[in-house]
Amino acid sequence: MFNTYYSRLCYYAYKITNNQECSKDLVQDVFLKYHSKRAEFSSELAIKNFLYLAVKNACLNFLRHDLVEKKFAESQVETALAHEEVLPHIIKAEALVLINHAIEALPEGCRTVLKLAFFEGLKNEQIALELGISINTVKTQKQRALQLMRLKLSDKAYLLLLFLLPL
Repeated sequence: MFNTYYSRLCYYAYKITNNQECSKDLVQDVFLKYHSKRAEFSSELAIKNFLYLAVKNACLNFLRHDLVEKKFAESQVETALAHEEVLPHIIKAEALVLINHAIEALPEGCRTVLKLAFFEGLKNEQIALELGISINTVKTQKQRALQLMRLKLSDKAYLLLLFLLPL
C-alpha cells in the first residue's frame, strides 16, 4: 500500500499544506496509523478512502496549528479551507501517477528524450548533443513518445499531460 499510494498522497498533502517536507511527514504518520489499524479494512477501496481522509485531516490539523503559531484567527483558517476544492487535486494526483507509469513504460530512447525535453526543458539541439544523436532522431523520439503516451493514457490523462508539458 505504501508503494502504491505514497507519492499520490504526498502530492495531495502538498496541495493542501504547500509544504513539501511537512507533506511527507504527514503522509508517513498516516501510514503508521493505517498500519496499526490494517486489520479493520475489508477492501482496497476502504483503505484508499481512509488514507485520503486521514491525510486531509492531518493537513488541516497542521494548517490550524501553524496558523495558531502565527496568531491568525481561527475563522481565517475555516474561510480559507472552505474555498479550497480538494477533489480536483485528488484527480490530478491520480492522473499524474498514470502519466508517470506510462512514461516509465516507454522505450528507453523515447523516455530519455521526453524527460530531457519536457522535464528538464532542453532544446532539440541540446538533447542531440547530450545524447550524441541527430536532431531528427530527437524529433522522431519525441513524436514517438507522445504517440505511445496517447495509446497508453485515457483521453483525460493525455490532455492533462499535454497541458502540463511545455510544448
